[in-house]
Amino acid sequence: MAVRRRRGSAAALALTAALSVGSTLLLTACGPDGAAPSAASSPAATLTATEPAASSPAAVPSATATPSAPGAQTPAAGSTPTGNGTTPRPSATRTGAPAPGGSATPSGPGAPTRGTGTPHLTISNGTNLVQMPDSVVDFHTRVRDLAWAPDGSRAVFVNGNGDLVTAKPDGTDQIVAAKNPGGQTWSHPTWMMTMPDPQIGLPNRDTIIFTADRGGTTKLMQVRGDAVNGTPTVLPLSAGAPGDNGPVTLPQTANTWANVGGTHGSIAYENTADGSVYIRDDYTRQQGYKLTEGSEPALSPDGNEVVFVRSVGGHDHLFEVRLGQNTITPQDLTPGATTDYTEPAFSPDGKEVTVRTPNGTAAMPADGELLPHPGGAAMPGLPAYRP
Repeated sequence: MAVRRRRGSAAALALTAALSVGSTLLLTACGPDGAAPSAASSPAATLTATEPAASSPAAVPSATATPSAPGAQTPAAGSTPTGNGTTPRPSATRTGAPAPGGSATPSGPGAPTRGTGTPHLTISNGTNLVQMPDSVVDFHTRVRDLAWAPDGSRAVFVNGNGDLVTAKPDGTDQIVAAKNPGGQTWSHPTWMMTMPDPQIGLPNRDTIIFTADRGGTTKLMQVRGDAVNGTPTVLPLSAGAPGDNGPVTLPQTANTWANVGGTHGSIAYENTADGSVYIRDDYTRQQGYKLTEGSEPALSPDGNEVVFVRSVGGHDHLFEVRLGQNTITPQDLTPGATTDYTEPAFSPDGKEVTVRTPNGTAAMPADGELLPHPGGAAMPGLPAYRP
């Protein structure tokens, strides 16, 4: 796919190199990456949040820049809860948390100096500093591919050790939901929460889905949202709805960039092998299907629209399609683009989409009536909306 070829690998899989426990780790992100941090000396399930912030966070490059080196984060020693993803989060295991309100005084070239100025919009750029709407919060560890729980209570991200971590919005109460076993690169988590619906047999769900790259083979993985040192499992991708030639077999590898939307936990994701966007439905039974050519999809909050990236005339454009239509007709939201628009995110009300550009973020109405305008960050980073 052109968007992949032009930028190397996807921003969420910017570094696809082997991680190994007790040795150098290479990290993935949508922001600045770089040389490996040292591996954790203790597999504790909770992080120390008192690690001093980097005095000079790495400069945030353009989308095509060479990654730079992040610092290391070492989990706190002490209690190490174990479990299979169903262990509750006991407060006794949360050690070393900073005082509530992790607002930072950023420094160094490229460090964000203000919030996004847009309600609900947050920007993570691979450093320890995250732009919130009204402030910059120091998470005291590298924050990569930050996303939010649908209720806005917690964030999920990949930390400086390559582990999957959840935290409160102020950066405190950091919990390792799943510890990277080594030899894998994790990226781009998304959080599914659904209420039970007995009428259609839908159970309660609290699940984090993310991409795991092992030796260049990517799969979508899942772990419970309340897990402490949980064990991820492969996300089932059942055969699609029957067609003229019977059920459609869905690809089980090369899947990445999952994004949850809707009230029943639908997922849009990308397959890099065939350069297409897929939909995973989960109503009365799980099934999926190929939607259209594209990459880096995002589902609207109501689950009725999908925006995605497609290369047109040498630039990455943003397209949108409505689901449930007999004919799929993608609409170009960025006609005449003179720059690349990537990594889209829907606002909580579904009316606006924010995207990453080489020079920061841009926003546009989701209905395509207006062209993009400058967004909430003057430097590149991954946009995400906290509900």
